[in-house]
Amino acid sequence: MLTLNNGVRMPALGLGVFQSSPVETAAAVTEALRVGYRHIDTAAAYLNEREVGDGIRASGLDRDEIFIETKVWITQYGYGETLHAFDLSTRKLGVETLDLLILHQPAPWLWESTLEAYRALESLLAEGRVRSIGVSNFKPAHLERLLEVREVVPAVNQIELHPYFVQKETQSADAERGIVTQAWSPIGGINFYPGFGDGTAKNPLNDPVIAAIGEAHGKTAAQVMIRWHLQQGRSAIPKSVRPARIAENFAVFDFELSAAELAEIDALDLGIRRGPEPDEVRPPSRVWEIPEV
Repeated sequence: MLTLNNGVRMPALGLGVFQSSPVETAAAVTEALRVGYRHIDTAAAYLNEREVGDGIRASGLDRDEIFIETKVWITQYGYGETLHAFDLSTRKLGVETLDLLILHQPAPWLWESTLEAYRALESLLAEGRVRSIGVSNFKPAHLERLLEVREVVPAVNQIELHPYFVQKETQSADAERGIVTQAWSPIGGINFYPGFGDGTAKNPLNDPVIAAIGEAHGKTAAQVMIRWHLQQGRSAIPKSVRPARIAENFAVFDFELSAAELAEIDALDLGIRRGPEPDEVRPPSRVWEIPEV
């Protein structure tokens, strides 16, 4: 568990559902909760919030046992628009409150709308409709600009982070402000997701250094990478819809990496972003409206 800067406790390891099809999402969420996960990460732009809610209800767990995180999409930015985004997400999820609501992108080309969206998050927090608020894909400069005018320090900054893209400067900026760094694509899946990059990226799951560390502990490469995140104080939200892989990704609490092994993994950083560049204006194909309920 991680304690956020407002005292809220968040399970460090969660299930991500990015690119999980609606038809697969509900079953994946239910299986993850059966295995032991208590943190589910989704987003309005993933178009599967409704199925996440279905999976949560099918689990039979009480609402207060599950940490639910979702994201406001850039077409929902603006004060009133973001309040409406909250209403949409909670109605699709079938809940009244959210544990963590974050902005999906800094969208610097819409910066005034970004600031108004964050102001709406602050209002939702003050009213108790969300327990914590945060951001995603914010670089240090974005954080600095945000905090020049907004009052609440984000509790979480969710960024692309895996052994081939460590983002040391952003991690440092987060730590200086008491912000938890949360890794999306924590095992490097963005390197081989369809639609990202040119298909020639190295796959961390096949990295010999990570494989050797895994062999020494009797663990898979994915388990080593997830453990690497957790031991360094980060949150990680690996995605899978396969029951065996969901279980594998959660079986990371029975071993510990040495300081030398952590350093070996840190040294694999290539400094190459594979996901969207936060400062680039999104093309029309990457900007869409979020359906109403």
